[in-house]
Amino acid sequence: MRVFHFVEEQWGMDDIRRRRLKVARLEELNDPFELLGADLRHPALRYAVVAAKSEFARVRGFLCFSLDWHNPVQWSHYASKHQGLCLGFEVPDDDCVRPITYSAKRFIVDVERLLNMTTPDPVLFARFLFTKYAHWRYEKEVRAIVSLKESENGLYFSEFNDELQLACVIVGARSKVTRDMLRAALGNLAPQVEVFKARLAFRTFKVVRQRNPGLWA
Repeated sequence: MRVFHFVEEQWGMDDIRRRRLKVARLEELNDPFELLGADLRHPALRYAVVAAKSEFARVRGFLCFSLDWHNPVQWSHYASKHQGLCLGFEVPDDDCVRPITYSAKRFIVDVERLLNMTTPDPVLFARFLFTKYAHWRYEKEVRAIVSLKESENGLYFSEFNDELQLACVIVGARSKVTRDMLRAALGNLAPQVEVFKARLAFRTFKVVRQRNPGLWA
């Protein structure tokens, strides 16, 4: 499955050079309702969910992707207003990377059943992890949950590997990254990674591929 990760130029080039992708910590994400997709009016449920969220944030993080790279809003929000990059990865077609469910309403939990569980319910747990408000739907997000291992100055990374293969690099329409800069960053990955420049479409509100090679230095 091909998935896409939008990133600022500086960090995207560093990711390419160092063959790794930054893990997003729960407190860094821009949606304050992360893991809070349930109706939390019941005090006991609210306490349990907040405690579980805190524990999750301590030991887990996310690799966040989109199924599409054509949306100009995502380039604006996550790739420095089209000055950044979009990294395309090949990932396994399995439950390691799962799509977000977008909902206009918060889901209802059987509080008594939940509080009396002796073992976690993986289906319910997944609802908390992969439910977001409907207005985020434009992101077409898929995400992987990863363990936080050794940190580097408080940051965590996942190395490129067989389950996280860099397949393409799309240079933003306003980016100053040149072919030579990208080739140098890719090094021995250059022959196997597709690279191209993006541009704004002429007839739609989309970001598309620049087909004129003369318009990318």
